[in-house]
Amino acid sequence: MDIAQRVQAILLTPKAEWAKIKDEPTTVAGLFRSYVLILAAIPAGFQFLGNIIVGRRLPLVGVYRWPIGRAIGYAVLSYVLALLAVYVFALIVNELAPTFASAKSMTRALKLSAYSMTPGWLAGVLYIVPGLWALSLLASFYGLYLLYLGFDTPMMETPKDKIPGYMVVSIIVVAVLYVVVSWIARGAFAVRYGQL
Repeated sequence: MDIAQRVQAILLTPKAEWAKIKDEPTTVAGLFRSYVLILAAIPAGFQFLGNIIVGRRLPLVGVYRWPIGRAIGYAVLSYVLALLAVYVFALIVNELAPTFASAKSMTRALKLSAYSMTPGWLAGVLYIVPGLWALSLLASFYGLYLLYLGFDTPMMETPKDKIPGYMVVSIIVVAVLYVVVSWIARGAFAVRYGQL
């Protein structure tokens, strides 16, 4: 299945698509290469464009557009941290599996992580206008629903009564990862450019 079909299917017919994804043969490296590396670039790319073309309105300054070098550095760092977040989230889901009477499988955990992040990555196009980033958070809520459906497939062979607990812990992990990744990216550039 090509990436466009997979994105459309996971967004529009997620229950049926999770059933296909569960038994689909793949590897961690293959999933990263064919899906994660491509979609995770969307927010970083549009953030780059927003920072150099649209800019940000600052009080008493007006519109501020980032220098290209700084915008590229921030986009690359954001992209690398997004890739790391997908992997760390999958790693945590996999390590938590025995706690929730589930089967450990790093490949299936990465499927959960990657495919549930699809709406958030696609909403990354909104980063072209810096003030619209909050709307991408709404798309991420749909990603949480996709995550639930993935657990319910059951991707990790999780018993029905354990799914809510697994979901709550997973949501907490996603929230913490998002905050940490954002903090690291912003902090790295604030220190580098003397803005702290």
